[in-house]
Amino acid sequence: MHLIEPVAWSTDGRGVRILDQRQLPLREAYRELRSIDDVCDAIQTLAVRGAPAIGIAGAMGLTLAFDEDETDRELVRRRLASAADRIRLTRPTAVNLAWALDRMLSVVAASPNPATLRDQLRDEATRILDEDRAMCRHIGEHGAALIPDGARVLTHCNAGALATGGLGTALAAIYVAVEQGKRVEVFVDETRPLLQGSRLSAWELTRAGIPVTVLVDSAAASLMRAGQIDLCIVGADRIAANGDVANKIGTYPLAIVARHHDVPFYVAAPRSTFDPSTPSGDDIVIEHRAEDEVRCGFGLTTAPPAADVFNPAFDVTPASLITAIVSDRDVHRPPFDFSHFG
Repeated sequence: MHLIEPVAWSTDGRGVRILDQRQLPLREAYRELRSIDDVCDAIQTLAVRGAPAIGIAGAMGLTLAFDEDETDRELVRRRLASAADRIRLTRPTAVNLAWALDRMLSVVAASPNPATLRDQLRDEATRILDEDRAMCRHIGEHGAALIPDGARVLTHCNAGALATGGLGTALAAIYVAVEQGKRVEVFVDETRPLLQGSRLSAWELTRAGIPVTVLVDSAAASLMRAGQIDLCIVGADRIAANGDVANKIGTYPLAIVARHHDVPFYVAAPRSTFDPSTPSGDDIVIEHRAEDEVRCGFGLTTAPPAADVFNPAFDVTPASLITAIVSDRDVHRPPFDFSHFG
């Protein structure tokens, strides 16, 4: 498939170029980020999204805080640390963002010379992108082994190329399986309320020539009951040490239904999504988003203004409901212990 690049360096090398995912599937529009304000806005408004992709965007974006005229090492360090804090707070659940920013700040701490620091930061951000691309390929190769020929696969949200620096995570397994000559049919939950499944995953899959059916989230149970799903595979935004997984809201009920119908439930994620410092899903901070995403998403009022809204961006799927977790290293099966994984 032709590689989608949701985040890259701008042509002149002085900014970050993103594919504005808010405009998909109607328009494939690109946007250039030229400041920390631009980066924070793009991540917070989901112009760039997906745990690995926002980590890459955050790392690249941090270079925009660098002032080439500043020569005081301590002032440079403070400026970059402050910018990293601002970016970090845009999406608190996805661990990849904090992981990437911490890598960038390690470069700042180790650099004795502000004059060469910008190039060092740019090199590190490029390494993060390149590493993610390689990890996606490895995830795809491990995950494809779990997908039999003729499989009917259900996925939720978007864990494809749009969410990463490479082929994706959950969708990478599908792409590699198809490369291997397997016949795969994909069913995609719409993924309420922002429809990342129907707007993004279905767009990717049709672009790649893979048969895809979009369904409302609440229809997944009926499909499984009818025996029309062979396996589920989803991505992740944070994986705790015990194997609990935070992913897009709606993943947890999908896992419950899959267990009830004896359908294998797989999670796919790169090393950067595993968080050994978080003991369990109970310790994961869940981001709550604006009420109007539910009340009047996409410009259409669907709830009265006076109604309260519960709009968590993620839920936590207990490790006990997960058949296996696919990383770039291996296929991990229960009992999970990621306390030293990294």
